[in-house]
Amino acid sequence: MMKRTVIKLSGEAIGDSQAVSGYNDLVIDSIVGQIARVVNAGTQVSLVVGGGNLWRGHQARPDMDRVKADSMGMLATVMNAIYLAEAFKRQEAKAMVLTPMPIANMTRVYEKDMALELMASQIILINAAGTGHPYFSTDTITALRAAELEADCILYAKNVDGVYDSDPRKNPEARKFKALSYRTAVRAGLNAADIAAMHISSESGIPSYVFGLNTPDSISLACTYPNTGQLNGTFMDVDIKEDYYV
Repeated sequence: MMKRTVIKLSGEAIGDSQAVSGYNDLVIDSIVGQIARVVNAGTQVSLVVGGGNLWRGHQARPDMDRVKADSMGMLATVMNAIYLAEAFKRQEAKAMVLTPMPIANMTRVYEKDMALELMASQIILINAAGTGHPYFSTDTITALRAAELEADCILYAKNVDGVYDSDPRKNPEARKFKALSYRTAVRAGLNAADIAAMHISSESGIPSYVFGLNTPDSISLACTYPNTGQLNGTFMDVDIKEDYYV
């Protein structure tokens, strides 16, 4: 098991437009349960949640100010983070929502030393509101927090089970990478994570692992990194000399 990890979870993964609440509580309870068990086993977890289930920038009117659209996206992540914190509470796990700026008494402002102390006390951190600035994605804050907290690995939980050389939903011949360098991912435009995030991870020397959230116990298995054979996801690192497929 890793000592410390940052997990990126998309908003779409926890949302359900058909549910009265707008959330998929079965998925949320599974995710929360897995993370709680991992933390009890000794891994410190910092979670970053997106807001795509509530708002995405491309949903904005063409004439809407980008800064305002991104601000709405940041607020969407705060709503998701608070919902997840309550889900952890129901499973008797301690979680705290951190944001880069004060939001009344609903969150606490992120600060590195405080964050490390909380994680050492088996408190799960849920990072929301991104960097607090427009034009940055939740991938970026994931990589930034991983660098600041000296994480062993970034875990990207996605609706696709790894990084492919083309979109597997459009191309049945798409091949999945077993391992690739950040340089290849950026140059080939593989959309494993946003470019800023991969540059930060490359410079800080922190590996990433991309895996499918739909696999049973996927988060628990991912936290066994690098022994993740059952998941068959994609490793990304700066030191990979030769990219290879599954």
